[in-house]
Amino acid sequence: MKASIRFFDLQLKHTFSIAKFSRNSTPIVFVELEQDGITGIGEGSMVPYMGESPDTANVFFKKINWLLMASFSGMEEIHQYLESLSPGNPAVKAAVDLALHDLQGKKDGIPCYQMFGADPENMPVTSYTIGIDTPEILREKLHDADAFKVIKMKLGRENDEELIRTVRELTDLPLYVDANQGWNDRKKAIDKIYWLHDQGVQLIEQPMDKNDLEGNAWLTERSPVPIIADEAVQRLANLPDIKGAYHGINVKLMKSTGLFEGHKMIVEAKKMKIESWKWMINFVCH
Repeated sequence: MKASIRFFDLQLKHTFSIAKFSRNSTPIVFVELEQDGITGIGEGSMVPYMGESPDTANVFFKKINWLLMASFSGMEEIHQYLESLSPGNPAVKAAVDLALHDLQGKKDGIPCYQMFGADPENMPVTSYTIGIDTPEILREKLHDADAFKVIKMKLGRENDEELIRTVRELTDLPLYVDANQGWNDRKKAIDKIYWLHDQGVQLIEQPMDKNDLEGNAWLTERSPVPIIADEAVQRLANLPDIKGAYHGINVKLMKSTGLFEGHKMIVEAKKMKIESWKWMINFVCH
């Protein structure tokens, strides 16, 4: 198996702001795996708060023994091996995972979704995410979202209500909200959640700090809309820690190390009676 890795910066059209930081670009890792004349590709988005960079990804990538990888019998062995090299580096692991799935799909002559028994006619609606911004820029971003049926709004600062009112002046589409741990007073938060519910918000991600299990559970018990764990659940091993504190989880491939563990998280969440939402973050798999 031949392997190559490349990096580039994805320049954003608008500054992307959430509760605790902003960025104008995102470093991307791009992996190609070639075997028997077939090439699989995978992409990873290294968001700053996860502690990854081109340097850390390159160091991890150089540790991989590709001859050994080619000898493994399945994804379980491959992921155990990758995890043994480093407990971190989820985005570059995801890029490798996606390239492996792409390679296998091309060998078998099937798209990736068929590997997991997915039905393209019965897929979840994709939302369009809008970062925290001024009302003027929000209007421009909403114009870019014309083709989408659900809008996901980043909140968590002092102007939450102003942003939602601006959106509601322009569209009556269903809304998702992600506070990214931006709320720290549970009583103010539950009042805001009821107000958001009246504005057509259908779910709220990570309202309070990921370590405040009691506070998030308190909101979940009282909320009129589903409360979804985001930062609180990144890997499969995190699931038992949050049982009862949230209605559901947000599975992100760049945190779960790719499709293999992301799928396992969904299966396990269903066993635990937890709903799951799937977010790709720069997902490449043909």
